[in-house]
Amino acid sequence: MDKNKIKLAIAPIGWTNDDLPDLGKENTFEQCISEMALAGFVGSEVGSKYPRDVNILKPMLKMRGLQICNAWFSTFFVDGLNNQSIHDKNIQDFIEHMNFLKDLGAKVIGCSEQSLSIQGTAKSIFEEKPTFNDEQWLALINGYNQIADIASQNGMQVCLHHHMGTGIQTSQEIDRFMQGVQADVYLLYDTGHAYYSEGTQAQMLDILRKYIKRINHIHLKDVRDHIVNEVKINHLSFLDGVKKGTFTVPGDGVIDFAPVFKIIDEAGYQGWMVVEAEQDPALANPFEYAQKARAYIQKMTNI
Repeated sequence: MDKNKIKLAIAPIGWTNDDLPDLGKENTFEQCISEMALAGFVGSEVGSKYPRDVNILKPMLKMRGLQICNAWFSTFFVDGLNNQSIHDKNIQDFIEHMNFLKDLGAKVIGCSEQSLSIQGTAKSIFEEKPTFNDEQWLALINGYNQIADIASQNGMQVCLHHHMGTGIQTSQEIDRFMQGVQADVYLLYDTGHAYYSEGTQAQMLDILRKYIKRINHIHLKDVRDHIVNEVKINHLSFLDGVKKGTFTVPGDGVIDFAPVFKIIDEAGYQGWMVVEAEQDPALANPFEYAQKARAYIQKMTNI
């Protein structure tokens, strides 16, 4: 892989989980970013413990050689379908979030449609996920086109994070979204969520091949099949699975990343690849797993 085209980052969710704040509550922001740098990463996404004042955050990252590459933003365009105030607030919040990322030097804004989402609830992740009707899809697509226009005017790009427990989880839902939105709405491709949702390496790779030219941000996470099977058999929630260890870092689960990296490389992808593997840090030491991920990626890609 070309080091001039691709940079490696890691997400702070391995140190402190924003969806389950008790996981890693003992880990400080300073420890997190220091260990990211020590493990050999040059970028980070933004976590809940990160200062929101750019003048405070930027110097702390700079002294460790880290760059912010993205930060999660929740959209609620389906919720705003019949409620203009929700829609307007979503746009206002997006602009504020975009400006924060722009000031930090990031180029992409990773978004997830959280209307009706069950990812943070006790509901069964496979049996109770939301689906959108035609009217809701139209509101969602129009909303993403709107924020993509705003981002473009500011030299940035919007991408949609397909995610377990949301209305855009499956390959069919990804297709409907990507075929509906305008060309400057991109996909945030996540190996772990693609595999978890579709159940096979082949289907996970199909999504990557189909949209590689419209992918502008990549999350690298591995999956443990035996935990996925437990989630299915026992009708567990997304967060139940996270606590049990559904996800892990690349090279530590069942996904074969060789074809993943081959597709990315051959397509000439330019941007960030981000290790994002939420686990219980009491069971999976964040620094140890960051080092493990970094060594594996180096071996596989020479980056």
